[in-house]
Amino acid sequence: MAISVALAVGDIADELVAKLAEKTKALKIGDGSNKGLDMGPLISKEHLEKVKGYIAKGVEEGATLVVDGREAKIDANEKGYFLGGCLFDNVTKDMVIYQEEIFGPVLCVVRVPDYSTAVQMINDHEYGNGTSIYTRSGGIARKFTHDVQVGMVGVNVPIPVPMAFHSFGGWKRSLFGANHMHGPEGVKFYTKRKAVTARWPEGDLGAEFVMPTMK
Repeated sequence: MAISVALAVGDIADELVAKLAEKTKALKIGDGSNKGLDMGPLISKEHLEKVKGYIAKGVEEGATLVVDGREAKIDANEKGYFLGGCLFDNVTKDMVIYQEEIFGPVLCVVRVPDYSTAVQMINDHEYGNGTSIYTRSGGIARKFTHDVQVGMVGVNVPIPVPMAFHSFGGWKRSLFGANHMHGPEGVKFYTKRKAVTARWPEGDLGAEFVMPTMK
């Protein structure tokens, strides 16, 4: 659910990337305990280096690094594991940064010509945890939620797990075992259920050799 990839459908890509670049550069990063910030540090030095490795790999494989967060200046606590927002454009599905979830402030934009191509890319991916669509068309939203082979779908919702009673988890390689993490399935997993069937008829029942039914 780190939302690593955005599919820009049709001719929206140039406008989208330009607006995303402005937002990415404007992110306020620093000590996470301070108010007014958008993002704190990454969890560890090792993870910071891992995310930087993904960024370097994206550049190496030919993606366009529109905003390089590695050059961001952090005012507070510069010894922390800080990384500015990064934005890639012209990412293709054969690149590592497309195939793997980065879990860092890195967004990859993939340009696709039409809706069908976008859905096919989503369905071809080995993971199927969560995806979202941004649209003003109810018809397209309904079609998308039906077409995609993904366990959690958001419509104009960036992270499609807003309610605690929904089971978190996806399809394909995004699901381990038979059940999801929580929600009703989680309750059932830890519950030993007992089924009781009862009747309270009047008088002598006598001998019965068939399945009992309500009489």
